[in-house]
Amino acid sequence: MPRNGILAAGLVAGIFGMVGLSFAAVPLYRMFCEATGYNGTPQLRGAAGPGAAEGTMQVRFDANTSPGLPWRFTPGQAVVTVPLGEDRLAFYTGRNQGAQAITGVATYNVTPEKAGRYFHKTACFCFDEQTLAAGQQMDFPLSFWVDPAIASDPDTRDVRTITLSYTFFRSLDDAERNGGLDRAGPHVGKRAEATLPQRGRATPPLSPRAISR
Repeated sequence: MPRNGILAAGLVAGIFGMVGLSFAAVPLYRMFCEATGYNGTPQLRGAAGPGAAEGTMQVRFDANTSPGLPWRFTPGQAVVTVPLGEDRLAFYTGRNQGAQAITGVATYNVTPEKAGRYFHKTACFCFDEQTLAAGQQMDFPLSFWVDPAIASDPDTRDVRTITLSYTFFRSLDDAERNGGLDRAGPHVGKRAEATLPQRGRATPPLSPRAISR
């Protein structure tokens, strides 16, 4: 093969290789974050907590909306104190203040970032499209637990408060444009049905509660 042909073939192969890596970069990065808790990414394993252990953690709830999304989005509770290892249920509330139906998508993150690997969400509304009619209000449930190992890790045993933040955007594209995916959790699309132990029995999957007003 002529020298120019070899050079051209090498360039083409390099271009395809870089394109392939660019497509793989996002899912690989998200897999890494999910496995390590890097950059504040909460663990999403779906398993219930091991049960209450010694020690507690204060969890604060933060709510935000992207500019241009006419929703009022608030946490149902400002802060809770939970025993380590125990499953807890919490709610956020969204209300469409616009004159027509609007669809939103929520992303989430926890701070401090070093606590991300110990914050486990077993069910939530993040990354799934949520449509509210004009004036409609809806409660969005989530379940979570904090790994007791957070108290024995030298890097996190000084953590007394974890903040869980959600932000609603019009779409995932909107979230990406506004930096909402930079530190978001790894899951996109509907999660498998998750259950929580309750008096020895499994509860039905969590679902939003709609309240029209």
